[in-house]
Amino acid sequence: MTIVHEPVEGWIEPSAADRLALMQRTGSVAMVGVSANPARPSNFVATYLLSSSTDFDVYFVNPVADEVLGEPCYPSLADLPVVPDLVDVFRRPADLPGVAAETVEIGAKALWVQLGLWSAEAAKLAHDAGLDVVMDRCLKIEHARFHGGLHRAGFDTGVIDSRRTVRRT
Repeated sequence: MTIVHEPVEGWIEPSAADRLALMQRTGSVAMVGVSANPARPSNFVATYLLSSSTDFDVYFVNPVADEVLGEPCYPSLADLPVVPDLVDVFRRPADLPGVAAETVEIGAKALWVQLGLWSAEAAKLAHDAGLDVVMDRCLKIEHARFHGGLHRAGFDTGVIDSRRTVRRT
């Protein structure tokens, strides 16, 4: 399925360097729409973000779950105990403008919309409010790319340790 990337007035998709800089200045991530189902992409990303692979403080937002992966879930962004630096969204495209508005309202610094999702309305709302905006990208994949787990093209490099290259035969 091809995602139609309708243009967003005044906003330009961030470059790889911009995305890296955003991740480097991010200390906390709120995952909106995280699922307790281990077969869902959001659960896989949550597992990665909670692992020792990242230094992020991770918070979960799901109004129908009490906890995911042993961590509490909050019904909304406004119910979080902190204002997250970045809001990572796993919701239907129709829900994205509402999540963007809530992200702006709580004072987060960035809106990250997951791989396969795009909303010009959400991007414009967040961008016009001064937030960094990333759409149709996976935070886990992007983090792994910049930290040795994936090649920039998205495939596994085989690097297990940054001090030694492992060759596959």
